Amino acid sequence: MWSRGSWTCFPATVDETRHALIADVADERLDKFIARSLDVSRSRIATLIRGGQVLVNGSQSRPSYRVSLDDQVAITVPATQSTSIVFQALDLDLVHEDDDIIVVNKRAGLVVHPGRGNPDGTLCNGLLDRMDGLPGHPERPGIVHRLDKGTSGVMVVVKNEAAMRHLAAQFSAHTVERRYLAMVWGQVKADSGTIDEPLGRHPKDRVRFTVRPRGKRAVTHWEVLSRVSFKVTSGRGHMSLIRCRLETGRTHQVRVHLSHLGHPVVGDTVYMRPHYRPRNHLADPLRSVLSKLDHQLLHAVELGLDHPITGERLCWKRSPPADFQAVLDCVGIVLEDG
Repeated sequence: MWSRGSWTCFPATVDETRHALIADVADERLDKFIARSLDVSRSRIATLIRGGQVLVNGSQSRPSYRVSLDDQVAITVPATQSTSIVFQALDLDLVHEDDDIIVVNKRAGLVVHPGRGNPDGTLCNGLLDRMDGLPGHPERPGIVHRLDKGTSGVMVVVKNEAAMRHLAAQFSAHTVERRYLAMVWGQVKADSGTIDEPLGRHPKDRVRFTVRPRGKRAVTHWEVLSRVSFKVTSGRGHMSLIRCRLETGRTHQVRVHLSHLGHPVVGDTVYMRPHYRPRNHLADPLRSVLSKLDHQLLHAVELGLDHPITGERLCWKRSPPADFQAVLDCVGIVLEDG
């Protein structure tokens, strides 16, 4: 049932509602025409258009399309999912934003979405305060991948259903480039390697993950960028700076794999073996610098992906945060550009 210059609403399924419009004007932007007719925000309408939920004369279009008189416009509106997430104004470091995605340089200590022990103050709380809704799970809106609370660096969040589907497919096909910098304890002997070990939850500690034969496949490619030694009370201590490239993206993957390799990430109290506490034997100024750390020295330095709508290959890089850089400076490691 079509309606000229006004709208008609009829049920489609329990999860969506459909609207049918006939344009009673000419040369007006599609998003503006629908927003005016339905009394809905243009940003919400633009999200539906880019998500393929708006058809003009049976075909997908763009928000900027100029309607013609008597154009038939069909809109499918998914049911709004309730969320308990509180909208909060947070100071976020936005690297990139367009109509479909947001790239954030997440600081260490910022949780990605609410969960047990972290009901608010998360990345999702801050993003929802900036925009009119995000797709996906109501308690994890817009999230297609995550960084641990103590891990810093670049990550992407999606703004509409089409972008979510496309990026989820890229992550599944392992075409998203994710590179991390990790400062680890010990002198890594080999220059590079690949850790192909399945991961699953620890049988006795459900917070931790561990290498398990029946776990999910996890693959981390790594290379040593620098090795350093320094004075400790009992002789010499060692650290190595490693760059990792993720082929898969399991929870805690880099941290568990490097610990399994025998080189836990500096500052990672979860996956450092109990008898291995090098900080207690360090000399100043390194001991002083490390004593200020409250998280692991793991940084997502690079993210590369195909834009979910335009298809353009994009890449973002961000240097490690100040506390990570302070450790590098203290042991004399200079990062090379690229």
